[in-house]
Amino acid sequence: MASSNLLHGAARRSHSRTVSVGALAFLLAGCVTFTPDGGMAPVSAEVSSQLGAQTLKVASKADASKAEAAARAILAKPLTADSAVQLALYNNRGLQADYNALGISEAAYVEASLLPNPVISVGQTLAEGDLQIERRLAASVLSLLTLPARREVAALEFEATRYRAIGSTLQLAANTRKAYYRAVTARQKVGFLEQARKSADAAAILTRSLGQSGAASKLDQARASAFYAEVSNQLAAARLEAATAREQLTRELGVWGTDLDFKIPAQLPKALPRIEASEKVEAEAIRKRVDLIAARLELDALARSLKLGEATRYISALELAGFSNFSRSKENGAVSKDTVDGQGLELALEIPIFDFGETTRRRSVETYMQAVNRFAEKAVNVRSEARTALLAYRASYDISNQYRTQILPLRKTVNEESLLQYNGMLIDVFDLLTTFEESIETNIDAITAKRDVFIASVDFKSAVMGNGSGGTEPSVARAGDGD
Repeated sequence: MASSNLLHGAARRSHSRTVSVGALAFLLAGCVTFTPDGGMAPVSAEVSSQLGAQTLKVASKADASKAEAAARAILAKPLTADSAVQLALYNNRGLQADYNALGISEAAYVEASLLPNPVISVGQTLAEGDLQIERRLAASVLSLLTLPARREVAALEFEATRYRAIGSTLQLAANTRKAYYRAVTARQKVGFLEQARKSADAAAILTRSLGQSGAASKLDQARASAFYAEVSNQLAAARLEAATAREQLTRELGVWGTDLDFKIPAQLPKALPRIEASEKVEAEAIRKRVDLIAARLELDALARSLKLGEATRYISALELAGFSNFSRSKENGAVSKDTVDGQGLELALEIPIFDFGETTRRRSVETYMQAVNRFAEKAVNVRSEARTALLAYRASYDISNQYRTQILPLRKTVNEESLLQYNGMLIDVFDLLTTFEESIETNIDAITAKRDVFIASVDFKSAVMGNGSGGTEPSVARAGDGD
């Protein structure tokens, strides 16, 4: 009897200690709950600050209706670069998928802050009329003890995913702006070549008329007709370019159906874009690039995760279970008695006997160093991307400005003088057509050069603050990758 009391007393003390450990872990875990907007508030604030645009996670019918109404209002007017970006932020489903990833990360963060679920098992044995039932309640003590550390890792990963969502938003905005400028440029080329073809057609008709009166040779007529055909081919290629560029813009905007009739300007803005660039552009990129910030947070999370694994490598599982046995026996078909006995506690440990945790340690070291090297490589690349983007902008600006201030005015003078000389019969049709052909190429090159300035300005901002002009890159390795 005394030994039975002693056993029950020990069980009660062990149960009390278990409850205390659970209560301590609960207090350490704190109260982490889901945010009302799925963690979108910091994302929306940063996007508004950098882009002056609004972003919206479509999580309900009300959100969908709001986004659709805003998109309709934008589509009712010709698109500008800014309104095209805003339309893409409302419509692009790929961006919504990135926002879903943020919600998934928040769920993982909340889950990591909760107490581990207990496991309840019930077993029954029936033999020769005797019934025995075993009831067991088990919980992972190791999970309880490591709860604060796991919550901290999840918090870092959640914050990194936030920056990934910001980076995805900025990347979509940059891609949309570039697609918009390409589509407008292609349309401007079509407009210019349509006018050039009309002039070429008029020249061909005039040359044929002169040929009928003997004032123009067959060679001159053939040259004029060939010039018209070549300009027509250029126009056909430009129309194809305009169609494909518009489709690229359509994909970024996320529009379809009747919304495909959106309107864009016929020409690029007259003024070239200006950027504010300092000589410390590398340091600015290292400080502001959202994908680099996210990678740094993921590296911190990996370090803490591997540190936790190092701390528990000698004991990978620690489980505490309480159990009790219930039995019912029968004699001559009648129940004789019910008894409850065998109450107690059971502690289970999983110990790496064969490798002493060495494989875990080696994997952790290599995984962490792999992530460090990738992060260092990314930092080097970010610096180079910022320098390259600045060089590209300055060069493209100078080239376009040269076309605007010198080459195009000179080409206009050449055209006018050539026409005067042709009218004065100082040059023949061949010289005149050659001059016009060169003028067409120069104007097309000038339009392309102007587009390159707009593209370079977008790439520069992406290289300093966004995800870079090359798009999203894989994040650093996490613990367990490659297993």
